[in-house]
Amino acid sequence: MGLLTIGAFAKASRLSPKALRLYDELGLLPPARVDPVTGYRRYAPEQLDRARLVAWLRRLGMPLARIRCVCALDAGAAAREIRAFWAEVEADTAARRDLATFLIDHLSWKDPAMTETTSPLGIRYAALSDAGLVRASNQDTAYAGTRLLAVADGYGSGGGPASAAAIDALKRLETDGIPAGDLLNVLEDAVEQAQRAVRGVTEAGAGAGSGAGADEAGTTLTAMLWTGSRLALVHIGDSRVYLLRDGELFQITHDHTMVQAMVDEGRLSAEEAASHPQRSLLLRALGQGAPDLRLHDARRGDRYLLCSDGLSAVVPSEEIRRVLAATGEPEPAVRELVDLANASGGPDNVSCVVADVMETQG
Repeated sequence: MGLLTIGAFAKASRLSPKALRLYDELGLLPPARVDPVTGYRRYAPEQLDRARLVAWLRRLGMPLARIRCVCALDAGAAAREIRAFWAEVEADTAARRDLATFLIDHLSWKDPAMTETTSPLGIRYAALSDAGLVRASNQDTAYAGTRLLAVADGYGSGGGPASAAAIDALKRLETDGIPAGDLLNVLEDAVEQAQRAVRGVTEAGAGAGSGAGADEAGTTLTAMLWTGSRLALVHIGDSRVYLLRDGELFQITHDHTMVQAMVDEGRLSAEEAASHPQRSLLLRALGQGAPDLRLHDARRGDRYLLCSDGLSAVVPSEEIRRVLAATGEPEPAVRELVDLANASGGPDNVSCVVADVMETQG
């Protein structure tokens, strides 16, 4: 078969002539031959596979720059790149779905926590942070209050002040009167203040004589802001939030680590990730990348656990579930979880916040 005209090639590849001209200009799909006089493009039949791949990837919504990268890879690597892209799309879609659900409910109905027929909900809580058995100091900060639950895991030479500054910046949220419809906006504003606070203490520490060779300091941040029956969640890093509901344990945050990204891309299994030597290498931290922001509807009887990776990295999730399900009050639950981490060697600082959703006395 000879060269195909741009019209015939467009029909066979399901790409429009206009798209083909654009992809030529971008170097993504150059024609096999361009007439030097008329500028008319002709394509070789063997270019159809690449053109069809481009068409499929565009239907997925993949940006052209990323399509160019995929087309340059062998089949196996291209498949992994597409899998990684789709995992990002699903994560983004889940966050937007949560937001859409909240907005629809907020605009369509009165806040259920404010109705006369619904018992108001509140939380009882406890927080505990421990240095563990190996680290010389504790760079974690944990906090629990009537509105705010938070864990921050500092790293680097100034990690302790960084985690403390992040949570101190959020403590102003411990106030009544935050409408459910403003939860995400209020929390997002507070996170921006936390970023500035962390930047301030880390820059001050660097300027106090740490030297150019000092390691970079920073912190993760995982926090929940509570009002009525709504929880707004902010999460960046590798601390976690678990939900115990009806006896089942759910992890409701996603680790922002290199190893988790490799699991998402299918390059590692969850079992391999658990023992990977770089499992603590962060891809995102406070001020370095966008945090996850989403909403949750709480139910009476729910139990939430926020914890640093000093717990989740050494204590199996089934043991965490057992403690949360068997321990009646939050305070003994956080003590037992910290004890479990230390019984497993205590290789890292460990912080836990446990909060129970319950009806308040009218």
